[in-house]
Amino acid sequence: MSEAASAVEAAVAPEAEAEAEAPVLLGHQAALELDGAASAFVFLSTALVLMMTLPGLALFYGGMVRKKNVIATVTQSVAVSCVAGLLWLVVGYSIAFGKVSAPLFGQSADFMNQFIGGFDVVMLKGVTSSTAFSAAPYLPEMLWIAYQMTFAIITPALITGAFAERIKLSGLLLFMALWSVFVYAPICHQVWGGGYLGTMGVLDFAGGAVVHVNSGVAGLVAALFLGRRKGYGTEEMPPNNLVFVMIGASLLFVGWIGFNAGSAWTPDGIAAAALLNTLVAAFASGVTWKIVEWIVRRKPSLLGILSGIVSGLVAITPAAGFVNPMGALFIGLIAGPVCYFSAVWVKKILGYDDSLDAFGIHGAGGFLGAVLTAVFADASINSLAEGATVGKQLAGLGFTIVWSAVGTLIILVICKFTTGLRVSEADEEAGLDSSQHDEALHH
Repeated sequence: MSEAASAVEAAVAPEAEAEAEAPVLLGHQAALELDGAASAFVFLSTALVLMMTLPGLALFYGGMVRKKNVIATVTQSVAVSCVAGLLWLVVGYSIAFGKVSAPLFGQSADFMNQFIGGFDVVMLKGVTSSTAFSAAPYLPEMLWIAYQMTFAIITPALITGAFAERIKLSGLLLFMALWSVFVYAPICHQVWGGGYLGTMGVLDFAGGAVVHVNSGVAGLVAALFLGRRKGYGTEEMPPNNLVFVMIGASLLFVGWIGFNAGSAWTPDGIAAAALLNTLVAAFASGVTWKIVEWIVRRKPSLLGILSGIVSGLVAITPAAGFVNPMGALFIGLIAGPVCYFSAVWVKKILGYDDSLDAFGIHGAGGFLGAVLTAVFADASINSLAEGATVGKQLAGLGFTIVWSAVGTLIILVICKFTTGLRVSEADEEAGLDSSQHDEALHH
């Protein structure tokens, strides 16, 4: 062999070897082109969003129930986190962000991709340290999976507030397992994973429809299905510890920075706008809720202003990266009174027992924020805001509401006739801490 031929072979060999070692990418993947700054940003955001559930939501909900149900309520947040997190790893991620590669259930791959991501990535098959999700090729796919897992955890955890103080843990766990796979993951795919709602132009920056409307509607259906707590409407049911509520709400507030700003996936101008908008909307809603409560009840309450802050956080979630700060201000100002009316008066008028206002705040606030996203969308903040319309937002919300309501009802029926759902009257009267867990907040 001549020296020239040897040189050519030596040059080609490494390239051929690299091609042989390159991963075979699935339909939803891209080769990783690592951006260290963006990855660090999402690492931090992942920790912040996880903190929203543990310990944020756990303390927020745990402080609002009666003393005899504190441990049970906190346990629900912890247990849901474990179950939803594992199911996300096993199958949820595949349904939400995968891509159907062959006909499924007798339908073409293109058609099925409008609704679910398929099962090619079950058990994270094909996910390696050198792959990325196609929409964020600068982030390791495993980091993307972890970040999205925190959303898959907090969404079902929010539902527990609707039926607090009366559900069996076994029924809760079965419900959450089925709901995470058959309700949350498909809606996530349809909005964020390349599905129908996203392609039709529905704007949802960080989860107005995917997280809040989805969980809020499920909470309402579950509250109606289980019925009211024993003594509801005739007995006082005050929060056991407003300091727990304040600490939990504060952790939610801080974590929401990772929730909203982190949804930009990189620390850029859109992330900065989302951060500022989150703060502005929360403070504005806290003020207007407090004013309305002051007028109606004659005295402002700590629980009220905290509920107002959370309402603003919920309402700005779909709009965070699409509106300017003045838009965020108006969204927050509107959210306070609307969520107060929903959580206090609508519940009272209709008589349902949404224990901790999962629907009153998350359902109503998420719906309001999604609609106002189109009203205040600013293309100078985010070019994707161009062409936003209230009609598109309402269509997306309508689909989400129907999917969530019907799916939740079917799952509740399954749970009722398998594990059962509601504790006995005697156990409810004794309190879930002692009757279900043989534990107490204080001995």
